[in-house]
Amino acid sequence: MFPVSQQPSAHLAVGNISATTWFPDTGANQHVTPDLGTLTDSTPYLGNNYLHVGDGKGLDISHIGHTKLHSPKRMFTLSNVLYVPHITKPLLSVQKLYCDNHVYFEFHASMFYVKDLVTKEVLLSGQSHDGLYVLSESSATSVPQAFWSPCISATADLWHRRLGHPTPRILNLLVFDNKIVCTSRRSLTQCQACPLGKSSHLSLRPTGHKNSAPLELIFSDV
Repeated sequence: MFPVSQQPSAHLAVGNISATTWFPDTGANQHVTPDLGTLTDSTPYLGNNYLHVGDGKGLDISHIGHTKLHSPKRMFTLSNVLYVPHITKPLLSVQKLYCDNHVYFEFHASMFYVKDLVTKEVLLSGQSHDGLYVLSESSATSVPQAFWSPCISATADLWHRRLGHPTPRILNLLVFDNKIVCTSRRSLTQCQACPLGKSSHLSLRPTGHKNSAPLELIFSDV
């Protein structure tokens, strides 16, 4: 079922954990679970391959099946998940989730995000715990409220006011990168606030006075 050059592999992790929690693993080429109950339509694995872990051991593969990962905005497909009774943690293959669901991971020191490949929208998020990135059931079913907006599209004039009056070039870049959605692509109308915000005092008028010594005349605009 697996080519010799692509035998199942994963990093070995220790400790006991609930099967509703997944650990994203960039070194795994298959999703792995120690809980057969998480799989649907599972069938016994009849191949000769083993799951090779970081210490070089080969763990027996008992079943293979499918499962789903739910979020408020999308249901993720986890296909060909391996049931390995002696694996200690359920591992989520980063590369396989990317290929099957058109998403990408963004890792930070204390947390990570799973984003849509096209819109860059945050679909999942998780925390870092004891040196491992953890995707729990609660984080898979909730998204921080900061990423929600009651209005996902607006006119160019409204976006201009919302974002602090950026230039048309910056606004066009945001539209091109799918950061915002404009209902109208026509040019911005004249903004009354922009000239006022960029205006400055006129220079002083000539007085005809000529200084004959340093610091003879000091002007201060406080």
